[in-house]
Amino acid sequence: MKFRRIGARGAIIALSMLITATGAAGVTAARAEAQTPGEVLQAGVAKARSDNNLPGVIGMVRDGDAVEYAHAGWGDMFMRVPADPKAQFRIGSNTKQFTSTVLLQLEAEHKLSLDDTVDRWLPGVVNKNGNDGKKITIRQLLNHTSLIPDYLTPLTSAEYVADLNPDRSWTPQQLVDMATSQAPLKKPGYSNTNYILAGMVIKAVTGNDPATEVKNRIIDPLGLKNTTFPATDPKLYGNWLHGYEFIRDISFSNVQLLGSAGAIVSTMDDLADFDRALFSGRLLPPAQQRELETVGGFTNYALGVGRIATKCGEVFTHTGEVLGYASTWISSADGERQAVVATNEYHLLQSGTAEAEWNTALDAYCATGR
Repeated sequence: MKFRRIGARGAIIALSMLITATGAAGVTAARAEAQTPGEVLQAGVAKARSDNNLPGVIGMVRDGDAVEYAHAGWGDMFMRVPADPKAQFRIGSNTKQFTSTVLLQLEAEHKLSLDDTVDRWLPGVVNKNGNDGKKITIRQLLNHTSLIPDYLTPLTSAEYVADLNPDRSWTPQQLVDMATSQAPLKKPGYSNTNYILAGMVIKAVTGNDPATEVKNRIIDPLGLKNTTFPATDPKLYGNWLHGYEFIRDISFSNVQLLGSAGAIVSTMDDLADFDRALFSGRLLPPAQQRELETVGGFTNYALGVGRIATKCGEVFTHTGEVLGYASTWISSADGERQAVVATNEYHLLQSGTAEAEWNTALDAYCATGR
C-alpha cells in the first residue's frame, strides 16, 4: 500500500463524489432530531465516533458571533481525558490555505505573479523525468494542475511510518527529488509536492522560511495564539489531542516531511478565525480574493481551498490528515459561518471517517443562518 497525500482524503474529489451520491449531503436524522446548530453538531459528533470506533471527535459551529462546541470520546484514551474542543491538533493539508494566502499577498505586493514559472524562482529545481519547471506556473502549483507527482507516492506504508521518526531530517529539495523521480501525472491531480514547491517559492522571494512568513502575515496579525508552524520540532505542547494509529500514540511526528503542505498545528477556533478573516476579505485585496476562489482544472479546487455546491448553498472547504489526526472545515463565502470537525485517529487503512466528518460538519453548518 502507498500513502499518496497528506490530508486530502482524495481531497475535494472525494467530497464532490460524496455530495453527488447523497444529494448534496442532505440533512441527516441527527438534524431532524435536533434543531439548533449545537444540537445537530453534538448528535453528529457522537454518531461519527460510534460509527467509526474513533477515540475522540470534536466539533465547533459558528454563526456570526454565536459559537457552539461538541465533543465525544477521549483526547487521551489511556489516561481517560475527555476530548477537548479547545485542544490543538495537527491540521495536515489545511495548512495549504495558509501557504496559498502568503503567495497571494506577495502577488498583491508586486513581488511575484502567480503566472511566473516555477523555474523563474527555483531554477533547475524541477527538471527530471519530463517534469519541467519552465512550463509550470505558481498558479498551477496552487490549484494542483502542475502534473508534478506527489512525493509521498514512492513511499510504502511501512516506509511512511518509519519516516515519521522525529530524528530524521528532510529538506524540501529531497521531497521534490522524490516526486520528480517519477514521470509527470497524465491529468491534474492532488499532489503535496505542489505545496512544498510553493513554500520554496516563498523563501526564494522573501528570504524567509514559509513558517516565518505565515507567522508574520497570518498567525500574529490575527491573534491565532494556539496556532504554530513547526519547522523541525516534532512535539506538541500545552493542551493537545493525542493522535492514534489504532491504539498506538503517534502524536509526535516528523514535521519536516510535511512542511508547507501539512505541518501546521492549530485548534478549531483558530481555523475558524482564519477562515472568517480570509473569506471576509481581511487578508487579500479584491483581485487576489477572486484568484483564491477561482476553481482551476482540478475538480472543485481553487487555490488551497475547495469550492463546492451543497444543498444549503455554495461553501468553501478543505480536509486535512496526517497519521493520528483528521479534520474538515466548511465556511460560507462571506466568512460569517463556519463548521469544523476533527478526530484523533487516522491511519493508512482507515475508511468511513471522511464521510462522517463531512456529514457532521455540513449538517451543523446547514443548521446555521436560519
